[in-house]
Amino acid sequence: MITYRATLDVPAETALRLAVWLGEHRRSLGTRKGRRAAGCYRQAVLVLRWFRDDTSLRMLARDAGIGISTAYRYLHDGIDVLAAQAPDLHDVLARGKEEGWSHVNLDGTLIETNRRAARNDSGHDTWYSGKAQEARRQRAGPVRPVRIPDLDLTGRTRLDPRHHRRPYPRPASPLPRRRRGLPALTDKGYTGAGIGIQVPAKGHNLAPDTATRNTLLTAIRALGERGNAILKTRWKALARIRLCPQRIGDITAAALVLSTLERGNY
Repeated sequence: MITYRATLDVPAETALRLAVWLGEHRRSLGTRKGRRAAGCYRQAVLVLRWFRDDTSLRMLARDAGIGISTAYRYLHDGIDVLAAQAPDLHDVLARGKEEGWSHVNLDGTLIETNRRAARNDSGHDTWYSGKAQEARRQRAGPVRPVRIPDLDLTGRTRLDPRHHRRPYPRPASPLPRRRRGLPALTDKGYTGAGIGIQVPAKGHNLAPDTATRNTLLTAIRALGERGNAILKTRWKALARIRLCPQRIGDITAAALVLSTLERGNY
């Protein structure tokens, strides 16, 4: 076996903050000192390695000197602790009203999963996605991060697995009804989602004013598109989830918190 040194491309401050949160979580559970197989910092490194490099759990368990089942439990604990730090969407919108945000960017993305088939009560494939099926014949779960104009972390709507052939199921509105007067900029997939949802007009040979409006909306929304791309490339675990697909929402929230930690906003 060949041994070598490796560097984890994550700020040390992020690992330390996660270790503090994990320590608080253990104390809230009443865990006695010295009763865990690994300390909080080692657990934090395990979680960060999984998010950053999508390292296999078997390798993480070996490097941490713990069993594979313990590694899975530590990973899920870390995901729960990080997801709990994600702000509530209602609080974020209230903060936006106070700080005078001009709008929020709403854009959905698909997180692929290796789950091959899972039937719901109606007999449909829960994780089937027409968009993913056309691209790679994969199952996927839709999530909708909501971002303020400067790409800072805000919140995300709940994962909504269902049988759908469109890239995303058309919601009545993924945002709370009381958006505090903040318009939400979206793509054409949200046409008809409700009042305050700004959607580009469909069609060809549009009037100059309508075409200009579409161009402006697309340019402003580009930050939201870029945010999703950064999230999925920075944290490689989001490229394809090998855990239970029901955890996709919490995993995405945890990745958003990690991105915010790296921006120094906690």
